[in-house]
Amino acid sequence: MKLLAFTDFHASPIALKRVLLAAKKYKPDFLVCTGDITIFEHNLEWVLKQLDSMPKKVILIPGNHEEGPQFREICKRYKNLLCIDRASCRIGGKYLFLGYGGGGFSFTDPQFRTWSAKAAKRIKKDDIVILLTHQPPYGTKLDKIISHSCGNKDIRKFIEKQPIKLAISGHLHENFNARDRLGKTVLLNPGPYGTMIEL
Repeated sequence: MKLLAFTDFHASPIALKRVLLAAKKYKPDFLVCTGDITIFEHNLEWVLKQLDSMPKKVILIPGNHEEGPQFREICKRYKNLLCIDRASCRIGGKYLFLGYGGGGFSFTDPQFRTWSAKAAKRIKKDDIVILLTHQPPYGTKLDKIISHSCGNKDIRKFIEKQPIKLAISGHLHENFNARDRLGKTVLLNPGPYGTMIEL
């Protein structure tokens, strides 16, 4: 499976155009977005309409700029958008996408712990698991700001305990295009212009 992942483009027409061009050039199976598509939901419907016009289905979660209830409701109006916030989707039998959006400012998250305990039960033995979060896991190249970690420890623990193939997050613009590993899990902040991944 080929994915074109992007994050934190904050309604930038330039970023949208570059993602569209990348989608046409590389022909991914799906586009994946980990939130902050707007600036505090300004022009939210317009941005979601632009994403819906992409040449492939977009699997997405909200960022901390889209934490209101209308994000999920508007996504339901568009057939090319699949919001998996606090949810999951299975594609082709073996690809399991788990999504947890919003947040981004806490070292721990009791709601994530509750959700992730349920999400872990959906994982089957031979699944290829892709985790989408807005906040990056703690103590990685994706969450360093001036040598200090500001990611989420609960997300990190979940990744360490579960057989996750790929964990994509955003939130920290300083770490666009950063890659790292936690055990066998590849970690990625794809940035706003799109990064191709092949699983």
